[in-house]
Amino acid sequence: MTTEVPPWAADAARAALPRPLLFATVSGAHLYGFASVDSDLDLRAVHLLAPEEVVGLRTGPRTLQHTGVRDGVELDVVSHDLLKFVTLLTSRNGYVLEQLLSPLVVVTTPTHAELTSLAPRLVTRHHAHHYLGFAATQEKLYARTGQLKPALYTLRVLLTGIHLMRTGRVETDLGVLATTLAYVPDLIAAKREAEHGPLPAGVARLLASDVPRLRADLEAARDDSALPDRVDPAAVDALHDLVVRTRLGGLPSHEYVGLSG
Repeated sequence: MTTEVPPWAADAARAALPRPLLFATVSGAHLYGFASVDSDLDLRAVHLLAPEEVVGLRTGPRTLQHTGVRDGVELDVVSHDLLKFVTLLTSRNGYVLEQLLSPLVVVTTPTHAELTSLAPRLVTRHHAHHYLGFAATQEKLYARTGQLKPALYTLRVLLTGIHLMRTGRVETDLGVLATTLAYVPDLIAAKREAEHGPLPAGVARLLASDVPRLRADLEAARDDSALPDRVDPAAVDALHDLVVRTRLGGLPSHEYVGLSG
């Protein structure tokens, strides 16, 4: 996985989001292992609204968004308030699960660590629906445009879903996931040269065979998965306590920043 994340990412996240941050991680192509030289930097975060912004008449923003350019890099920042994020986390939303567990961390706190520790107890077989739906969307985009990017996204999403169903663990790096697809390293190399480049010659025929097969593999992995049908109720109770504690106590004074990968 590439860790070529600008050193200013944490400062950019804080500057873009006028609320205390509980964490900010890198998503998108950097996380998926096929960032291009001209890829956007996608940061996903969780912020904390003050109690008066939740219980009063004037409520604060549950979602914050910012786009801009820094040092020639297009920046896309999206953050949810802690309560909204946790609500999504307890549904079958694989996207927020990937954000929470991203190894590319630019802002983190003990609250982030606590959320991460609870994540395995929130994974169910029904997360497969997220990956099947996301893959279908990307496959339609690929069919319409013939571009490399949606083809890579289709493969990545299906393989992440299969891995999650079989192991209960999140893996998003296509280079790690696609060890049996000999043409994928060449696709990743082509994508790194151009964000919206064309599909290399001859690959369309391989995808026409592999994508339906992987979709069927994901459906079979879901049906055979040892994952539970619903999230652990005790983990939901722990999340409730975490939201209340954090909301009333505010951001921990020992917030820290890091980048790992």
